[in-house]
Amino acid sequence: MRYWLVMPAAGTGTRFGDPLPKQYAPLAGRTVIEWALAPFTGDARCAGIALAICAEDRNWAGIAGRLPAVTVARGGAERSESVRSALAALGRRAQAQDWVAVHDAARPCLSFEDRDRLIETAGTHAVGAIAAVPAADTLKRAGQDGTVQETVDRNALWRALTPQMFRYGPLCEALDEALAARRFPTDEAQAMEWRGHRPLLVACSPVNIKITRAEDLLLASAVLKARHP
Repeated sequence: MRYWLVMPAAGTGTRFGDPLPKQYAPLAGRTVIEWALAPFTGDARCAGIALAICAEDRNWAGIAGRLPAVTVARGGAERSESVRSALAALGRRAQAQDWVAVHDAARPCLSFEDRDRLIETAGTHAVGAIAAVPAADTLKRAGQDGTVQETVDRNALWRALTPQMFRYGPLCEALDEALAARRFPTDEAQAMEWRGHRPLLVACSPVNIKITRAEDLLLASAVLKARHP
């Protein structure tokens, strides 16, 4: 199954607490973004990679030479704008029915097994699929004063992760429609949902974490060192 990879990497990571964007933070001998790209750079099914970075990015050039060829696009203020920009950068090569995997630059712990499970499952579904984890903790809904208003039934709730995988044409159309209406989906699945589509949830490992705060690097380091001693 042939697919393209799109990676939005234009965020500055305000919650990370470091002037260096989190995707460029050192992690287990590489940077976070290098680990995020690793499951795809060596995959023969991946036809190409498009990366969206901000115009002021001065860090990508320092690691680009260590990686296979990557098409670089200009990122936007919102994640969805960055994803659309990267998709546009593939426009002359990607066909409408080609599959596209979108993966966060701040998710360095995706395993090859979860990658393969998502790709294989998405290919059997009419819409596409997303990596996700069933909610395990007890969930509370808070009021404006910070007090518990109710306990939410978690049985049908999942945490949406990445990669998320859709056909190139329908994904471009969903994002175009959302952005034209000044709606900014927090992930690609939401844009597809707004058009009435129902992506498939594919259970993956909960260690496919997203680096949000500096302490997340400690957990990611432990995962990667256990996987690559």
